[in-house]
Amino acid sequence: MSTYVYGITAASHPALAEGLAGVGEPPRPVRVLTAGDLAAVVSDAPESLRPKRKDLLAHQNVLSEAGADGCVLPMRFGSVAPDDDAVIGVLTERAEHYAERLRELDNKVEYNVKASHNEDAILHRVMSENPDIRAQAEANRQSGGGSYDDKIRLGEMVAAAVKAREADDAAQVVNAVEGEAAAISQGPESTGWLVNASFLVDRDAAARFLETVEQARQDLPHLELRVNGPLPPYSFVEPGPAEPAGTTAGADAGAE
Repeated sequence: MSTYVYGITAASHPALAEGLAGVGEPPRPVRVLTAGDLAAVVSDAPESLRPKRKDLLAHQNVLSEAGADGCVLPMRFGSVAPDDDAVIGVLTERAEHYAERLRELDNKVEYNVKASHNEDAILHRVMSENPDIRAQAEANRQSGGGSYDDKIRLGEMVAAAVKAREADDAAQVVNAVEGEAAAISQGPESTGWLVNASFLVDRDAAARFLETVEQARQDLPHLELRVNGPLPPYSFVEPGPAEPAGTTAGADAGAE
């Protein structure tokens, strides 16, 4: 029977709530494996696990319950090891690494911040900043909209001007909010997003972090900011005792 891994804790972590259930149908009972000073929160792994909403939420619930009483290094949805012995073996082999991560991530949460251009606002901005674009737009207007080539030329000029702003706008977002974060993890590039970054934030600084995001939203009206959190610090834990079980779920339950 394969072993599904939810997260890693210290062996001294308080006992989990009795009857806590995880993924699967019926839900598999959650248990704890120990190896020295470390422990793994696990259950038997269902066959043919897929990232269905019910199981994503069950994964998240186990981490929330375990994390309520102390630090847990969260594994991403779909983390499965061949068996219990494989989990214990990796905990033993990487004991120093996991102990360091538990110390570093204690009392910290993750916030994911995404940013994109507000289409109307960024168009207004590049028009106001670029006299060549304004001149082309005015020439098109005066000629009744311009020829096909004129329209294409204007569109290309606008697209190039917007593209030229992307790196600077992304840096402005990160610079505006990173002061309240202990660490930053850049997420994979995604179509439509200038920024896809996760910030490690002390729980006591969470309110201030959200205030800086709101201030950035006001200071950068040509950008649309989206915040997701607080989340377990998925982006700040290296892959642990398991590989994803043949899914592309990857992201934590509730995150995008």
